[in-house]
Amino acid sequence: MKIAIVVGTRPEIIKMSPVIRECEKRNIDFFILHTGQHYSRNMDSIFFEQLELPDAKYNLDIGSSTHGEQTGKMLIGIEEVLEGECPDIALLQGDTNTVLAGAVAASKLGIKVGHVEAGLRSYDRRMPEEINRVLTDHCSDYLFAPTEKSRETLIGEGIPDEKIFVTGNTIVDAVFQNLEIVNNRVDILNDLHLNAGEYFLATVHRQENVDDNKIFEGIIKALECVVEEFGQRVIYPIHPRARKRIEDFDIDANKVELIDPLDYPGFLQLESNARAVLTDSGGVQEETCILNVPCVTLRDNTERPETIEVGSNIIAGTSPEKILDSVRQIIKVEQNWANPFGDGRAGEKIIGILERHV
Repeated sequence: MKIAIVVGTRPEIIKMSPVIRECEKRNIDFFILHTGQHYSRNMDSIFFEQLELPDAKYNLDIGSSTHGEQTGKMLIGIEEVLEGECPDIALLQGDTNTVLAGAVAASKLGIKVGHVEAGLRSYDRRMPEEINRVLTDHCSDYLFAPTEKSRETLIGEGIPDEKIFVTGNTIVDAVFQNLEIVNNRVDILNDLHLNAGEYFLATVHRQENVDDNKIFEGIIKALECVVEEFGQRVIYPIHPRARKRIEDFDIDANKVELIDPLDYPGFLQLESNARAVLTDSGGVQEETCILNVPCVTLRDNTERPETIEVGSNIIAGTSPEKILDSVRQIIKVEQNWANPFGDGRAGEKIIGILERHV
């Protein structure tokens, strides 16, 4: 069996790291194809090195552009690599343009498609990620659902049960594998003069939040209210695009500590020691749940409903009043919820299933 592991963003690399390690452990023939959807080759090389992963064999260096242009370039590049390598299966994770392009390119070439983290739905078609999830699931041959709820969603959409495998989410494997690496290498709390449990962490990057002046201003106001009410710092590692929006919209964010984006080891350590995290990221909702850190989601919906059900997460929307009230609620919750995303052996299960079926 020969596997093409297709990634394009840092979260995909993180969530595929347990699968890559399992391939190495079992001496399986595989290669990594990286589209370079967001980051430069240099930054990615450091990232692979930090997580102790092999380098990508191919890097397409696509970069950011419009959805259509980016996806089109990826289709062309991925198709060329797959034609040359002739893998038995292409493995993709998540909901980015890389995932959609990889799934379409592979299926058109008659190569089996495996979708890691299948069956997630926000039911908000305004989100490009939702379109990518649905289309990828419906052209995949092996759907690795993280939870029973995800499996039921897929069956409800008419996907045959024999294609679906409930494996848990690779984020559980990744958090614990990578946290061990992280704690031996970084000390971000000391660098930022922070004490564990005495600060809040914020991540806001989604297009629907940062590109709307009124919404983004409201979120920043809410973060400032958190500083005022709790007397603790709010640390916001901000993407260059979001920082530019703050400048463009002339938003006053003086009370929030805007810092440059962190590498994954630094972010994971900061996240695992926060009093609570305010985020619009799906992956961060999962990570905080696994790490027993309270989470407030700055959106009107989530494709991770399991986090709501176990009590680790509250959907706050984007109004300052609701966000602040949600923070008040979540910090009172006992941090002893059950992890709904599996036992940390998802990577092992996925590769085991492929060995038996492909």
